[in-house]
Amino acid sequence: MADVQLLKAQKSYGSVHVLRDIDLHVRDGEFMVFVGPSGCGKSTLLRMIAGLEDITAGTLSIGSRVVNDVPPAERGIAMVFQSYALYPHMSLYDNMAFGLKLAKVPRDEIDRAVQHAAKILHIDHLLERKPKALSGGQRQRVAIGRAIVRKPQVFLFDEPLSNLDAALRVKMRYEFARLHQELRTTMIYVTHDQVEAMTLADRIVVLSAGRIEQVGSPMQLYEQPDNLFVAGFIGSPRMNFLPAQVLQAGAQGATVQLAGGETIACEVNATGARAGDRVTLGVRPEHLLLAGAANAEPGNRLRTRVTFVEALGSSTQAYGEYAGMDEPLTCQLDGRTPMRPGQPLELVLPARWCYLFDDQGHAYHRLGAPAADPRDTPAPEQAQAV
Repeated sequence: MADVQLLKAQKSYGSVHVLRDIDLHVRDGEFMVFVGPSGCGKSTLLRMIAGLEDITAGTLSIGSRVVNDVPPAERGIAMVFQSYALYPHMSLYDNMAFGLKLAKVPRDEIDRAVQHAAKILHIDHLLERKPKALSGGQRQRVAIGRAIVRKPQVFLFDEPLSNLDAALRVKMRYEFARLHQELRTTMIYVTHDQVEAMTLADRIVVLSAGRIEQVGSPMQLYEQPDNLFVAGFIGSPRMNFLPAQVLQAGAQGATVQLAGGETIACEVNATGARAGDRVTLGVRPEHLLLAGAANAEPGNRLRTRVTFVEALGSSTQAYGEYAGMDEPLTCQLDGRTPMRPGQPLELVLPARWCYLFDDQGHAYHRLGAPAADPRDTPAPEQAQAV
């Protein structure tokens, strides 16, 4: 196993900058997930680690070795792509053994490696079949097995579940988690699906426009996003953002006024904020409560009118309009809660679950939220991207 470290890594195509000042340390044995919208640079970053893309500037180390100019085959990595890329005329056994045969590994060693990988992936009873006789999930297991037999220091996965249907993706997420627990090898996984990121990762790297927005555990990103982008990207349904103005602010909390006139208390460390500042109040749909609910607080209320309802069985999502918001106000309620369009709705915003962002989009620390791991913050001499 090995750690992976990038210092001030950049990637450009001529005058087009794809990645800027990437500082990142993937720890030995860690399951790290890169997530972000399409075009943010996550797959390019993975391909730079693999050696499939040259690094324009900066350094990349795997273990204790700088590998900027080391060919992919000599980096100690194995990569699994979105496409299975299996040889259709070969059996599963031969697909998994092919790379080792090219490397002239002894036959008995190849057999041990293939049988061991197949057993880990629960496909040892399928080794004589050809890819056309397999399901999508089984084909992906073969692609993973082909990587396992190489015994790499680092596994790289580039959106490996994108070709699978929803039910199979859920099953394969479990398989990836189990695989990491069994192998304990460093794994770096790229996805655009935040559910995959939240369920699989030890830590998540959120990227946007070629920069790292935040690095942290899934719960750190969910409970203490650094900025508006991360707050809006992590969590489903998306966080509500309401324009507001500061009335009072201090280390132990802030009070803001919404565009509709309501006064809302927020349990945040708002040191540096001043009365009159324009801010954004954030609240997740699942944290909004119906007024009158047993666990509802006495203050922090706003009113809206339901415009659309999604009854999902386990939950009901109600949408309404609110002054100053570009998108509908969303609340997620118990699935048995009766809702209909046109119904007036009074909601409670728990102060402890109110997020506050300054006019630059930076978050004020929410009181009681988990602190960032100091290892996620680069030393002063490193770039400020992490």
